[in-house]
Amino acid sequence: MTQDSPARPSRINSTVATAAGMYDYYLGGKDNFAADRRAANEVLASAPEVLLLARENRRFLQRAVRFLTRDAGIEQFLDIGTGLPSQGNVHEIAQAEIAHARVVYVDNDPKVLAHSRALKITAARTTSVITADLRDPASILGHPETRALIDFDQPMAVLLVAVLHFIDDDADPYGIVAELCDAMAPGSYLAISHVTGDTRADHAKGAASVYKKTKHPATLRTSVQIERFFQDLDLVDPGLTYVADWRPDSETDIMPEEAWVLAGVGRKPATA
Repeated sequence: MTQDSPARPSRINSTVATAAGMYDYYLGGKDNFAADRRAANEVLASAPEVLLLARENRRFLQRAVRFLTRDAGIEQFLDIGTGLPSQGNVHEIAQAEIAHARVVYVDNDPKVLAHSRALKITAARTTSVITADLRDPASILGHPETRALIDFDQPMAVLLVAVLHFIDDDADPYGIVAELCDAMAPGSYLAISHVTGDTRADHAKGAASVYKKTKHPATLRTSVQIERFFQDLDLVDPGLTYVADWRPDSETDIMPEEAWVLAGVGRKPATA
């Protein structure tokens, strides 16, 4: 997810570090530029646990999608701020559970669309990748490819994983999330993960200071501020928690606060 003008996604600029490229580097990917690697290594100098943070955030995404398909029966997903493709993408996890599950990926980093096409992610009729900006939710909700795959009269899931911290307060992130939730049918779900400065504040602030010099400045928020994104939704167990503690599928010796990302999944009730 990038911070360019919502109306005009930028062209690829390899000289400026981006959130997508840095995240790809943290995950051990190869779809990143030298500028991404330099900035990422500067982040790691301030907060070496960011490698763990990135991996645990990715695992949360995968567990959340399995929960949404297996337990909640969700068959359609809108993944906003998806980042560069890597192993265990949303459509792979979802379609392993429900073969006909439909996924629309959204990002306005032009690298995401280019790499997705190269990997033939868009070849299946059940999967699409669109270029749009989270700060303009109407452009996402009304996009022809979104409308072709997503039935807004049926329950769906909106995934905002590690993206809302790139939306500063001036852009009204709560209004953006509310607009997305308003478009969802009752019984739909919202999944969010978001960095926080509640623990390891010095490390979090050090990492955020590096992001201020990239294309995507990051905003740290408290647990109270992050939980506010779920207003009017019913948080499913275990509520808002550190990513490593959200329905773990295996034992781990990770201290939850080591990966200072909070995560939760909320359900839109029938009376909303």
